[in-house]
Amino acid sequence: MKYYYHFVVNPEAGSGRGLKVAKKIEAIVKKRRFPHQFYYTEYAGQEQELTTSLLAQVLLPWDDIYRENSEMLYPLLVVIGGDGTLHQVVSSLQESEKNIPLGYIPAGSGNDFARGMRLPKEPEQVFWKIAGTATPQSVTIIKYHDQIQDETGFAINNIGIGLDASIVYAANHSAAKSNLNKFNLGSFAYLSAVVNVLFRQKGFPILVETNGKQLNFTKAFLCTTTNHPYFGGGVAIAPTANLNEDKIDFVLVERVALFKIFWLLALLTCKKQMRSRYFHHLSTNKLRIVSTVPQHGQEDGEEMGKRPFDITITTTKQLIWIMLKKSVIT
Repeated sequence: MKYYYHFVVNPEAGSGRGLKVAKKIEAIVKKRRFPHQFYYTEYAGQEQELTTSLLAQVLLPWDDIYRENSEMLYPLLVVIGGDGTLHQVVSSLQESEKNIPLGYIPAGSGNDFARGMRLPKEPEQVFWKIAGTATPQSVTIIKYHDQIQDETGFAINNIGIGLDASIVYAANHSAAKSNLNKFNLGSFAYLSAVVNVLFRQKGFPILVETNGKQLNFTKAFLCTTTNHPYFGGGVAIAPTANLNEDKIDFVLVERVALFKIFWLLALLTCKKQMRSRYFHHLSTNKLRIVSTVPQHGQEDGEEMGKRPFDITITTTKQLIWIMLKKSVIT
């Protein structure tokens, strides 16, 4: 089967890594004379605009008949960027309800989705895996609906309320972030936000409904729902989560005394957090979270605002153009 590659690129991803990765891939497709076109974003949110345009003009829903037609040039969408870029593109594809597959070459700072899929670290290797794939693989992603906002959305990694979302907000609104980004040091703004928020985040009440049961927590600290093990740039928050399974994993961490926070972080680093009574974990295919006290929220590192939540989370499927390995932690 032959492809016409449509590359949507965020050149600013990973403090400029997106552009470097795109140039490496461009060199390959030009040398091999693969039909292709590159679309570079110039401002935030343009990924969705480009995807919407491609949906209207060239992209086709997947059907096995294309695999049998060796002469056809199948229009294959490939994203080059970080988790935020992929989030924007996948959201547009899901909203179209057209069952469009896409390839993904990670070029961000965190690359949690790539870790969950166990993609190679070298972009050239990822491209050749895409080029050598004949049939897209279906993976589980998150779908949510917030009753208060009457808002429906999608996430490729996780949805968080509390600590992680407050860190995202603090990092994005850091006065030093823009200056640090000029020198490819944007990660320092994130680290500064982690330290700052870690000491200021207070516990908050939350209600969780799943499998006909209600769970009440009075001092939630971190609350995240994920479809694979990783969040925050490689932290294995839910070691047993798996992109191949039709379920989501929910993790809640309770607010504890300051000295215990560092103990919890040590357990998290060693992937032994489930031994603590302050960590709560469950797997399900549907979950409702109610937070009446306004908290920061985030989806795949994108701000959702500081607000109350009444959010129902389920799963849906996205076709990814690459052969998957089992999602395990090594």
